[in-house]
Parts: sequence; structure tokens; C-alpha cells
Amino acid sequence: MIIEGRPYSDEEILSALHPLVREWFLSKYSEFTPPQRYAIVEAFKGNNVLITSPTGSGKTLAAFLAAISMLIERAEKGELEDRVYVVYVSPLKALNNDIKKNLEEPLSEIYDIAESKGVKLQKIRVAVRTGDTDASEKQKQMRKPPHILITTPETLAIVLCSPKFSKSLSEVKYLIVDEIHAIAENKRGVHLSLSIERLQRVQKGKMVRIGLSATISPLDEVARFLVGYDYGVERDCIVADVTFEKPMDIKVVSPINDFFSATAEEISDKLYDLLAEYVKKSKTTLIFTNTRSATERVVYHLKKRLKDIPIKAHHSSLSKEVRLEVENELKNGSLRCVVSSTSLELGIDIGYIDLVILLGSPKSINRALQRIGRSGHRLHEVSVGRIVVVDQDDLVECTVLAREARERRLDRVKIPRKCLDVLCQHVVGMAIEKVWSVDEALALIRNAYPYRDLTKEEFISVLRYLSGSFSELERKRVYAKIWFDEEEGVFGRRGKMIRPIYYLNTGTIPDEVAVKVITKDGKRVGKVEEEFAENLVAGDIFVLAGKTFRFLKAKGMSIIVEEVEGEKPTVPSWFSEQLPLSYDLAGRIRKFRGWMEKSLEKLSREEIIETLMEKFEIERNAANAIYRYFMEQRLFSEIPTDEKLVVEKYEGEKNYYFFHTLVGRRANSAIARVFAYRAGLIKNCNVQMGVNDNGFALILPPNRRLSDAEIESLFMLPNFEDHLRRALDRTEILRRRFRHVAVRSLMVLRNYMGREKSVWRQQLSSDSILNFLKRYYPDFPVLRETYREIMEDAMNIEDAIDYLSRVGREIELVIVRTPYPSPFAFNMYLLGEQDVVLMEDRRKVLRELHEKVMGVIQNAAN
Repeated sequence: MIIEGRPYSDEEILSALHPLVREWFLSKYSEFTPPQRYAIVEAFKGNNVLITSPTGSGKTLAAFLAAISMLIERAEKGELEDRVYVVYVSPLKALNNDIKKNLEEPLSEIYDIAESKGVKLQKIRVAVRTGDTDASEKQKQMRKPPHILITTPETLAIVLCSPKFSKSLSEVKYLIVDEIHAIAENKRGVHLSLSIERLQRVQKGKMVRIGLSATISPLDEVARFLVGYDYGVERDCIVADVTFEKPMDIKVVSPINDFFSATAEEISDKLYDLLAEYVKKSKTTLIFTNTRSATERVVYHLKKRLKDIPIKAHHSSLSKEVRLEVENELKNGSLRCVVSSTSLELGIDIGYIDLVILLGSPKSINRALQRIGRSGHRLHEVSVGRIVVVDQDDLVECTVLAREARERRLDRVKIPRKCLDVLCQHVVGMAIEKVWSVDEALALIRNAYPYRDLTKEEFISVLRYLSGSFSELERKRVYAKIWFDEEEGVFGRRGKMIRPIYYLNTGTIPDEVAVKVITKDGKRVGKVEEEFAENLVAGDIFVLAGKTFRFLKAKGMSIIVEEVEGEKPTVPSWFSEQLPLSYDLAGRIRKFRGWMEKSLEKLSREEIIETLMEKFEIERNAANAIYRYFMEQRLFSEIPTDEKLVVEKYEGEKNYYFFHTLVGRRANSAIARVFAYRAGLIKNCNVQMGVNDNGFALILPPNRRLSDAEIESLFMLPNFEDHLRRALDRTEILRRRFRHVAVRSLMVLRNYMGREKSVWRQQLSSDSILNFLKRYYPDFPVLRETYREIMEDAMNIEDAIDYLSRVGREIELVIVRTPYPSPFAFNMYLLGEQDVVLMEDRRKVLRELHEKVMGVIQNAAN
């Protein structure tokens, strides 16, 4: 059962602590923080706890205090054995060193107090163990295991199989999982949930689980993810949400008044002037951008404007040393401003920040709160956040987002289900531990929340693959990792080589690499990101190093291109890095559109602007821009809302069909691919598509037009999943994701006997396996997982189907013909518009479109 927690009084907490720990606490702090009031006593009572609270609220101490008290008590009695009592897992290696420092300090202070009282204590050992830990340190831990082990999800999976070290893990009293919000939604979290259940299996006594998270929702589901099941019975967990304790000041601001007539240069100047003003006025400013390239751009422009103020960038492409240097300079206050893409979202301790600026929409309410929560690091201090927008759709999106964030209405997390590739790894790990019966292993796996619905058939299909039942795969160098006696229903490890293979290939993060770009006569042009290459279709034209190239085909980790002069690009170069809008926030923006449409019918211009300023706390110029944007859409076409889906036909040299679905890019991507596949079948032609968060465009050749009836037929729900699979069939995303899944399933080994296999070779191996499986074993578990990952995790098919099932029932479908793209379709039109790559071109096209639209509106008025 999931139970709401209650705060305990300082007296109740202090009386539970060991006298030395109590004295230490009172010498340092005047009172307990809210997370500590909810967690410490529950942990003493042996209850599982999940605490969500803002950064800087004493979460870490809340999790560790009961454990420290328990260890000090044993140390005083001389009962500390050479075993691990506390395991702390965090997804960030950088956090681990912070935590070790933050534990050693209180421990040494407690030891000082003990010494002054003449109390003898055994030494409490704390150690970090990650992929970076060297061999001599590992040997030391083997001989004398730390009492507190600090580690990452990947390393935990490895130590469970270590014949010696795993013996010291049988009496863990506390398991602490930090930054749970950063892993719950991806395969690292799924991987960890299985490791935790394997750790649980070897316990002699009770292991208390403590989860720590920043802003996250729904708490109940995250709690179930943390505690799992005890052979079919949901384990208990106390949940405590103390995020509301921290006051927030969030505002949306824009440096420009008119989004359509300003030139790229004007926008750029005004934007950087505004940012420079903010930096000058604050002690320390943290600016978040949504892409790495934007991070570098912002630093460049700010340095030009603020010559004597130290400013630096921080993002994942920088080396570890550079990142550490930036973090330390922030901590000691020598940096006035840091610009980051996503790398500072997690809880690394970066000292005091008084202003957080988000450049463009953060795309999710939770992310906005996590980023803004970085400022005013102490609990009672106000977190100040400014969201700066320069685009009309961003303005609407952020206006809604800021209000939802102020009212703490969060997005729901989506935990991946039944990932078969992660399961393959753990089955091999389990086989290394001992011989299992199928039923015993399946029961243990189902204890992990993501696998609660795993069927016996699915499990056996994984065992058959791992035990080499498909002998043809040996020709592709895929060998058995386990033996499996299907009649007896037992399995175990095959051969001595399996242990090193498991150690060297465990983990869920794929080797992401740049893809080489090579001309057909073999000249190297440069590199693009793998995610960018994923979305390419033969014939696409893109810009690299100032020249234009046509994509011909992919080979291994290279893409083959030819240079084309004077051709217009079809793919914007910055596409791959953008974050997708969450489905929940998209739904609230649809509601806002509905509210605006009703307001335009009933209220005067001034009343609407006043209401927007008051209800959404935005400035007059922003409220005015929103009013104009909606008014122009209404006069020119129709406003799509939560109750009305508008499809606009703009037919001319090419035929554009704009679907204003507003469900976020992931769900839009699923719908767009299916609709493009279906339209291609109906019209027997190639259909191009452009997808963003607000909808998608289908683009057909000049002589192919879709009638209203044909557009309606695209919305048929039957066969949606099947058509999506077919649409994915020849795509780059299928090739690349299959490689990731094949590597995670130990089908393609990244590292064999200490020899690294280059990503290029991994891709070649997986390409040949993929073609073989598609032909002979279309239901093979590794292939099935690839489709599931693309459709559920990358594309959000569940929400796509949820939305489509309502069209025609509670959502009316309205098809309109327009002489030009409507204001709401401008950004979608730009995606498919081939001469728009640079910001300047975008602004120019926007300006021209806007003038044409205004001309039509004025003519209609006359």
C-alpha cells in the first residue's frame, strides 16, 4: 500500500537518534527541514519512504541520518562487521564524490564528539565504486568492504555477480536511491529496478528502501517503481511531497513586441541585450538553453557584451575536466554566469544562484520546476525564474506552462514497460549467480514494477534466444550465453567466459557517436549527430560546413552523400537536439486555445488583455501579442482547440496539409508517420512530412491532392500499430535503435575479452542480423523490443491512440481550405519549406507569410 506520510516533531526525531548523533545535529542545526521531518523516523521504524522535495532542502541528510545513527550504535558496541550496511545509488558519477565528502564531514565531527567524551567507536568506512574505480581500490573493498557503499545503477548490477564482494551484501539495512526522477522514465531505471530485486533476494533481514526525487508525479506510481512487489503483493511505501514548501517567482518575458515583423538581427540584438541586463543585475545567473549549439552561441554573444564579467558554458560535449572546473568556479563564486544545455539539471552542488533563465520553452512543467529550483538554493529562499521567448508558439506554450508550474500541476512520468533487452542482461547476470528454475526466476523478475505484467511466454522467448535455440544465428556470430533445459524448466550459465562478457557489456546507455559524412567518391566532409542521421530519408538535402549535400544511403556508421549546388535543404540542421513537449502540457495548451476562442467571442480586446495579464501574470506586450496571434488565426482560418481538430489544406505548387493535433512531438511523430504511409498508399506517391510539437504537415507532389473524404479516412484507428511498424520498416531510426537494443541484449558485444568493438562494427553486425531477423523471425524478442522502444518510448503511441480515439467523438474534425498557411501553421510550414535553414531566412519567410495573411484578412474586412 502507498501511504501518505506525516511530519514528526523535532522531539520525536531527536529521541530516535543515537545520543552522539543527536548532539552533533544540535551543534550544527537549529531544526529539522521538512524532508527530514517526514523521513527519518519512518526509516527508523523500517518503513520504505519516497521523498520529493526541492534541491537544497536537506534531502540527503534526511535519507542518511537513520543509517548513520544505526552505524554509530553498532560502532559503539563493537558490532560493525566487514560487510555493507548501506547502499546509495545515484545516476550521476559526479554526485557520488559529492556525497562521499558530505558523509565524511559529519562522521569525523561525530567521532570528535565521541573522543571528547571518551567513547570508543569502531571506524565507519565509506567508499565509492563506479566504472571509474581503479583495480587497487576494488581489491581494497574486497578485503575490507565499506559499511556505506556509494555506486551507480550499472556498477550495482556488476557487484551482484562478483563471487567475493556479493557475499558482503547480504545484510543491507538501507538502500537509498537518489535523483529517482532522472531514471524512472528510461531504461536505466528499469535496469536498476531488476538489480534492486536481485539485491533483495540475497538479504537475510529487512532492507529499507529510501527514494529521493526532485519534482515528479504521480508520486504513487514512482513509489511503486521504488518498492516493487513481494511475490505478487505490493510492498508498502510512505510518500512525502514537500515541494510546496519552496516559494517560486516564475515569469515569461519577451524582448520583442512583434513576433512577425522583427528581423533576425533585431531579435538577436534585443535578446542578448536583455540577457546581459539580467546578468549585470544578479550575483550569479544560470541560463538554460535547449541545445548544445545554442549554449555556445549565447556564451559568445554575452562575452561580447559583458567583457569584464566571467561567463562559461557547461554541456555534455565538454570534457569531464572542463565541466568540473566550471562547477568548482560556480561553487566558490568566481563565475557570474553559466550557460548550460541540460547537464546542470541534476543535483550537483553548485553553490548559490539567485536567478535562473530558461531560453525558450523547457517543454515540460517538471523540467521547468527542476531547473528554476536551482536558484535560491536554501529552503525558504524564493526561486526566481524567467522564461525568455522569441517565438509566437513558444509564447503561448510558456504562458500556459508558467501558470501550471506556479500551481504545481505536474506532468505524469511514464515508466517503460517490459523492456526485453534489459531483461536479457539480467537473465545472464542471474545465471552467473546460480542455477534457476524458470518459475522461481520469473517470480523474482515480476517483483520489479516495470516487469509486473511479464508473461511466461515472453520470458521463455528470451531464454530460448539466450540459450542459442536459433542455431542459424551462430553464422552471424551470436553465441549462446546460458544453457536452458526446457523440459525440466531450469537454466544456468554456459561456460567460464560469460562472467567477463557480462561485466564488460552491462549497462543501458548506448555508445552515441557522431556519424561520418562521406561523399560517394570517398571524401570526408565532417560529422553529424547520430540522432540527426536517424531522421534522414534517401533524397534529403542538408547543410554541413557551409555546403549542401544530398543523402544517398547509410553504410555502417557513415552516411554517403553527394554535393548539390543551388539545391534547397529539406532538413533543418538543429532538428535533432530539441526536447519534446510533454503530452499533459500539450493537453493544457489545447484547453487554453479553447478558452481563448470563447473569450474572443464574448470579451473586448482590452478585457482579454487584462485577463491574460492578471490570470497568467504576463506583461502587457506579451498579452497583446497572444491576443493578436489568436485573433489573426480566427479571422484567417479556424482556431484548433481541445474540442476541435483543424486540418488546413494549402494546395499549390506542392500540396500542404496541416494537422493541428497539438499532442507533443513524440505522439505527433507516430500519427504523422502512419498518415504519411496511408496517404502514400491512397495516392501511390512519396509523401514528405514535417513534425513539431503543435502538429504536423503532410506534403504531396503537385498532381496529387487529398479530398476531404480521403483526409477523414486517414483517422481510422484499426491497424494503426501495424501501419506504424510498416512505416518504420525502411527507416534509419529502425537501424540505429536495433543496434542499441542488440547491444543491450548482448547480441552484439561492445567489448569482447577486453577488445572494444567500434560503433561502426557494431552497426555492421546489427544491420546484417536485422535483415536476417526481419526475414525469418519477425517476432524475435530483440526485434520486438526495438519496435516497442521506438513506438512506446520514442514515439508515445499510447497517447497518439488515446487522442485519435477521441477525434470524431468529443473532438470535432474541421477541414478548411486556406490560400496561404495560417498563422498557427507557420512553424509547420517552415519545417517543410526547403529554402529555410538560416534564422534570417526563417524571419524573412515569416514576415512575407504574415503580410499575405494580413492582406487576406483586410480584404475580407473591406
